[in-house]
Amino acid sequence: MNPPTSTYLYGAHVHANGIRQHYLRYGGERAGRDAVIVIPGITSPAATWGFVAERLGRQFDTYVLDVRGRGLTSSGPDLDYGLDAQAADVIALAQALGLTRYALVGHSMGGRIAVRAASRAPQGLTRQVIVDPPVSGPGRRAYPANLAWYVDSIRQATHGMSAEDMRAFCPTWTDEQRALRAQWLHTCFEPAIVQSFEDFGRDDIHANLPAVTVPLLLMTAERGGVVGDDDVAEWQTLAPQTQHVRVPDAGHMIPWDNEAGFHAALGDFLGAKVA
Repeated sequence: MNPPTSTYLYGAHVHANGIRQHYLRYGGERAGRDAVIVIPGITSPAATWGFVAERLGRQFDTYVLDVRGRGLTSSGPDLDYGLDAQAADVIALAQALGLTRYALVGHSMGGRIAVRAASRAPQGLTRQVIVDPPVSGPGRRAYPANLAWYVDSIRQATHGMSAEDMRAFCPTWTDEQRALRAQWLHTCFEPAIVQSFEDFGRDDIHANLPAVTVPLLLMTAERGGVVGDDDVAEWQTLAPQTQHVRVPDAGHMIPWDNEAGFHAALGDFLGAKVA
């Protein structure tokens, strides 16, 4: 059997919410199906989600966003890297792309961005998938990660690092995954990453959940301790429409640890199963 052809179409930029936003597009228009916007996590430029988007593109018109301060989207010391600005970026991106119906798939920080965006009830948003989001915030337990892990790896990538160098930070990843992260990590603007990490403890997305009215799938990892059973129960109390699935054999970076499990957890929630 021949391997499936790539669904990658192109990378492009739009001016939206006052900045240059870069995205990668996969799949193209799919009649009768909502488009999908993928919002990566704190140090994951769009290119590092390509292996997920390739499969999503078989069924959906898929856009992977470089969040401000990452990848090829606007960066630098003069930008606002707060959650409100990031959420406004996503809404403006969908409008600039002319998407009349779309779903959000947000991982980690991207999940928090998606929740904040959805709480504003943007026109065209139909559903969202929130993947292992930090449930930290004022008066809540801290996000179980160390800021130095991000900062040290960014500084090394800025200097220049190999896939083998990246092994110290991502020991369970494949050589291909480590090489891609080593290639793109230098595009993460350190002050943006520091603010996003610190905002995990300053912003409480739980306050936004009652305003989220679209169907919601909460996907969590079996390992890593980011989202516990009590967190899921609270989430479903605040947003009763929430469906929950926990992915086995996976830590916080779910698709990297168990790609098949990630797509199985999506099921047909987005409107069709991904082959």
